[in-house]
Amino acid sequence: MTTNSRRIGFLGPVGTFTEEALRSQNDLLDAELIPMRTFVDVLNATQNRTVDLGFVAIENAIEGIVNVTLDTLAFDTDLRIQREVVLDIKMNLMAPPGTSMADVHTVLSHPVANAQCRQFLREHLSEADIQPANSTSEGARLASEGVGIAALGPAAAGKLYGLETITEDVADLKGNQTRFLLVAPEGIPAKTGHDKSTVVLAQHENKPGSLVAILHEFAARNIDLTKLTSRPSRPTAGGNHTALGQYTFIIDIDGHVDDDVVANCLINVQAKHADVKFLGSYPAAGNGSNEKLFAATKAWGDATDWMQGLRSQISPA
Repeated sequence: MTTNSRRIGFLGPVGTFTEEALRSQNDLLDAELIPMRTFVDVLNATQNRTVDLGFVAIENAIEGIVNVTLDTLAFDTDLRIQREVVLDIKMNLMAPPGTSMADVHTVLSHPVANAQCRQFLREHLSEADIQPANSTSEGARLASEGVGIAALGPAAAGKLYGLETITEDVADLKGNQTRFLLVAPEGIPAKTGHDKSTVVLAQHENKPGSLVAILHEFAARNIDLTKLTSRPSRPTAGGNHTALGQYTFIIDIDGHVDDDVVANCLINVQAKHADVKFLGSYPAAGNGSNEKLFAATKAWGDATDWMQGLRSQISPA
């Protein structure tokens, strides 16, 4: 496969924040970008190899986890995360030319985008009907076809569909960002020294202290957990039932599976505490380094050498 034959699925239509984040990755711009209707469609197409890579939103600074993305990765597909991308989000209220705030009776956008502007909508458009769209760009397209309909989304989508901005930057909190993931059917990127790993943990037995025991495996090795999310467990492929109160844990950690200390930790978790589904080790977004992990890895290596030295002194049986 040549580089320029790659196909990357993303949430469409064109003009979404997802496309904007994807286009910020210069090494991916030679691929064919394939807009799709939902994040689930993107992930399933990647799983089925209809596309080579998928690009999806996973988390927003205001609204939190995009549950449909997380659940699909954790339970419904077997994909590997290749990288994360963080995009600054500027949500705008946009409508056809000549529309004022007083004219707006309906607001359309992706449910996550609507939720990011909940306070603004309550204060300024309390009588408007807030409706979901498949994406911010789809909301802009639909707004362009009606009277008194506004959309929440990126300026690029407004420009694409001939909308004017009524109010800029209407998210409830400043500094709004969304984290995106690039996923593939297989493969683990080489470690860079500034990496993150994501795993899904289904406890062997739900009993008092079981989660603490899992977390202790990471703490004992000085591995930083950057995110811990719980999701209701799903029935197994064999048809077993789940029940209210049964949870699966999705954990992001600093480090790469190629780091000895991370690999050893996951071995212990898998052997003693939980079934581990590995979603990937990949370059972390932003600047920084893994000084703590490096120190822990070095300490682990030194301790391993020490133990091997002791064992070499054992007399033959």
